[in-house]
Parts: sequence; C-alpha cells; structure tokens
Amino acid sequence: MDPRAKQVFEISWEVCNKVGGIYTVISSKAAQIMRIFKNEYYLVGPYFPKKTYGIFEETPVPEKYKISVEKLKKEGLEIHYGKWLVKGDPNVFLIDFSKYTANKNEIKKYLWDAYKIDSLQTEYFDFDEPLIWSWAAGRLIEELTDDVTTIAHAHEWLAAPSLLYLKSKHSKAKTVFTTHATTLGRVISSENKDLYAILDKINPDEEAKKRGPGVNAKYQLEKSTANAADVFTTVSEITGIEAEKILGRKADVLLLNGLDMAKFPTFEEASLKHHLFKQRIKTFLLYYFFPYYTFDLDNTLFFFIAGRYEFHDKGIDIFIKALGELNKKLKDEKCVKTIITFFFIPGNVKGIKQEILENRTFFTDIKDMLDDEKEDIFTKILQDIVSQKEISKKSLFDADSLDDLKRKTLRLLRKGLPPAATHDLADENNDNILNALKSAGLNNDEESKVKVISYPIYLSGADNLLDTTYYESMMGCHLGVFPSVYEPWGYTPLEAAALGVSSITTDLSGFGRYLCTECNIGRTPGIFVLKRYGKQDIDAVSQLTEFMLQFAHFTTQERAENKVAARKLASTADWEKLIERYVEAYDLAIGKNIKKEDNQKNKKAKK
Repeated sequence: MDPRAKQVFEISWEVCNKVGGIYTVISSKAAQIMRIFKNEYYLVGPYFPKKTYGIFEETPVPEKYKISVEKLKKEGLEIHYGKWLVKGDPNVFLIDFSKYTANKNEIKKYLWDAYKIDSLQTEYFDFDEPLIWSWAAGRLIEELTDDVTTIAHAHEWLAAPSLLYLKSKHSKAKTVFTTHATTLGRVISSENKDLYAILDKINPDEEAKKRGPGVNAKYQLEKSTANAADVFTTVSEITGIEAEKILGRKADVLLLNGLDMAKFPTFEEASLKHHLFKQRIKTFLLYYFFPYYTFDLDNTLFFFIAGRYEFHDKGIDIFIKALGELNKKLKDEKCVKTIITFFFIPGNVKGIKQEILENRTFFTDIKDMLDDEKEDIFTKILQDIVSQKEISKKSLFDADSLDDLKRKTLRLLRKGLPPAATHDLADENNDNILNALKSAGLNNDEESKVKVISYPIYLSGADNLLDTTYYESMMGCHLGVFPSVYEPWGYTPLEAAALGVSSITTDLSGFGRYLCTECNIGRTPGIFVLKRYGKQDIDAVSQLTEFMLQFAHFTTQERAENKVAARKLASTADWEKLIERYVEAYDLAIGKNIKKEDNQKNKKAKK
C-alpha cells in the first residue's frame, strides 16, 4: 500500500485502558496498521497508572517532540510516551490530565458557543473525565503536528472533543470519527424498544432531551463531531443505518472489526484444546450435578452465552425462552442427549454457594484418594486385561478401600436439585436471569434435558470452580448462542468461530450482517444467523429453538463440519484483510483536503 496519509494519531479512551470492545479493536489491529504506517502511527489514550501496569513500557519521548511535550507540561499536561505491549508494540502517548481539569468550564463554554452542546448540567465524572482528556488530546496533536498528510482518528463520543478542538484551531490535520454505537440508540434499545422499527418515526433531538442531560450531552457531542469530521465511519452496516438517522450523516466508510487470526490456534490445535477443556468442564459437572442425580456425560452437549449483563440487548431474554421450548421438545422426543447451558455473564456476587463448596470438597476427597492409588489401580487393570479377567471394583480395591470409597461417596450425595447459579447474588430475588429461568421451567430437575448454570463471575482461570479462562471456557463448549437485539458489531461469535466453536448470531448484529445479506444458511453453516430485523420476539424464539434443536441432533461428523465452517468464516474477518478499510478512510480524508486546496487555487487563479 502507498497511503496518502503519512502520519496517524488514533485517539481512544481505551488505549491501555480496558473498558469494552474498543480495546480489542485497537489492540488487535495494531500490528497490521503499524505494518503500513510504521513509526508514524501513534495511539493516544488516558494515563491511569494502575491500568497501565504490565501493558505499557515507558520510553523517552522522541527528540522531535521533546520541546512540545515540555511546553504541554507547563500547561498542566503530563505526557507519558512509550510502547503498548501488544502485538506490533505501537507508539503511545498517554495523557495525565488531572491538572488540566481547571479548564473544564472553559471547554464546556466553547462547545456551547460553537456547537450548542449543552454539557454544563453534566457534572458526572463519566462525562467530564473523557471530555477533559479528549480536549487535551486535541491540544497534544495540535502541538505535535500541523501537516496536511496527518490523520487524527477518534473513536466514540469519549474521544470526539479532540477533533472539535482541532477544528477550532483550524488545524491542517484531517479528521476521522468512528462511532461504534450511538448513545441514544443504545439507550432506546435498553428500554426494551425495537430501535430499528421506530427509527424512522423518532426525532433524535427530542428523544435525547427526554433522557436527561447526561444522554443529551453525549448525543450532541456525537452528532456535532460526526458532521464536523472530514470522514465519518461506523463499524458495521447496522450501526450505519442507526447513525444516519440519529446523527444525521451517512457513513463514508465502514470500518469492520476484525481479529488477528495468527494469535488463534489452528483447527487441529483447537480440536485438541476442545477435548482438554471439555474434560475439565465434565469434572466440574461431576460435583455440580452428580451429588443430586446422574446422567450420561458422554452424551452431553455444552451451550453457552457470554457478555455484559444486558438482559434485553444481548438477547438473554429470548435465549432463556428458547431453552425452555427446547427442553420441552427434547423431552417429548425422549431424546437421550442432555444440554448443559452456561451463562457466563458477570453479576453482583457475594461468593460461591456453600453447597457447591461442600460438593467440591467431598468430590476432591474422592479424587485425591484415587490419585494416591492410581499407580496400583493402573497395574491391577493391566494385569486383569492381560490375564483376561473381568475388571471390577473388587479386583481394583481391597475391602478397606472399598468401604472408604463408599463412605466418601455417600457423604457427597445430596437431596434436592442442583442450584441454577454457582454463586450467591447480592439481590437474588430480583435477578432477571434466575427469574426468567424459573418462568421457563428450567429448574435443573432430573427429567429436564436442558440444564442451566448461571456462572456470574469473570472467567479468570483461577476461580476455584472451572478454573478456565474466557477462551478456554469457549473451547470446552460445543455451541455459543448470542441472539442480540442490539449489537453494533459482536465480537463474541467471531472469537468463538476463530477458536473453532460453532455459534449463533443475529442479523441485528454488525457481524451477523457482515456474514450474509439474506441469511440463507445450509445445514452446517458454522455460524447460524438468526433473523431478528423486523421480527417479533415470538418469531425469534421459535427460530432460535429450531437452530438449537438442529444442532442438538447433529452427528459427531456434522458438528466437526460445522466447526470447520465456523473457522473458515472467522478467517474472512482477519485484520490482514480488513485493515485496508482504514487506509481507505484515511485516503478519503486526505483526498478531500487535496480537493479543497485545488478548489482554492482555482478560485485564486480566476481572480
């Protein structure tokens, strides 16, 4: 590539500051964009010392910027320069803006005078902190460069003020603004409203005002920046539809989100890890369910949903209803399979349930005893096989060991039903997930073919239960279900596919719309796309039930074919391919600048 832009400053609140999905976007594409712009690519983020520990390596400021950085220090801006320790090691400017807060009211006054952005009533740290930092980011870029081949690229409303600052100073740097989701669109959808059904009927200005000064200020900031930027972009077609109506500008380029596929295991490696982590899940289930009753673990499938606790937006509501219908269908069919469904959705937890801790302790006692005797047990099995004797408990254990095992096993057994959640919650009676599971008849009784486990903590790999990370938990499962009604992109099904795991997404997610236009799918599509655009919830529940039923009836060979198809689809969203869209957006911004200068020259020539 030979881009017109020669220097790029990419500005985001999530540079070295993990908050949400934008962190994944920026960090995962760093190596590819560095390949194009090399040392003239800089990221700009906030400086939070605790957040930067282990991921940011501070280095001396480049010689060409030392005078500028010293000047900014006198204005109250402490600039930390270095490398973000992700693939590509991109250059980073992190701004300590704590001494710059005195400029807050002056910034807000300018935004009102120039753009009628009413932020004086928004005395909230979640608005004011990004506002001050972003304004400072604009000041930093102004001080470092004033070149027509420089791009200032800001993500979301949090970084938007940096571009408005540059516009106020008539900077030669060209501006690109990306919205990943509009504030107003997200709020409307979270109110259980069908955003896309009412999009053409609402007045965005009025709707934003109705929702208070916080939402209104963010909305006005987004709208002003989207229209002031040289190039406006969104991350998907579905967000483009939303932004055009709410912000009043059609996206010039779609900057689709991708993954660095080189970081993910090959299909063969993923298959081996699937077996490893599936066994770890089975071990967990031995003390989660088996103290109450047993079922055939070798004929059990593991489904999961993961993400933020957005009950409606993430489609958790229709997922639970569909699981209830799936349970009825499998029971009516007298299906021999069992479906275990994990809800990897963090909530407000108090601690692991006492009965699960006791189950784990008693189970570990049995396991430790077998571990201690495993060499003797293996030798006896080998002898029995070679001697062509029948293997039995009595042939493997002496009478004392059998009695000991019996006592330990009896201590493990419990009456009642396995709990629906691994942890006690702060307000369990009002938990939407647990209440919806009860309403759907998913109570983990022995007859249920669909059993559920709410796992309301972050998957760290060291939680004293599964002890698996986010990706390891995915790889141990068979199907991820992500039936979102509002999902500007939707990384989770893409990540699952990259790990060789089948999944379900929707045509209301950016990734789902990227996969297809009509969403016509074959028997083993890899990733099923649920039609939710213009559909009622009842239709989505019915279709989702059929998808999961179809998957439950897959043969082992069909599940393997579906995994291969999923991995193949994920490879189409590799940053190596999608990074070209960023270059396209930057070239467009520079091209507009060149066209503007040519017009000015022509006007002067005519005079």
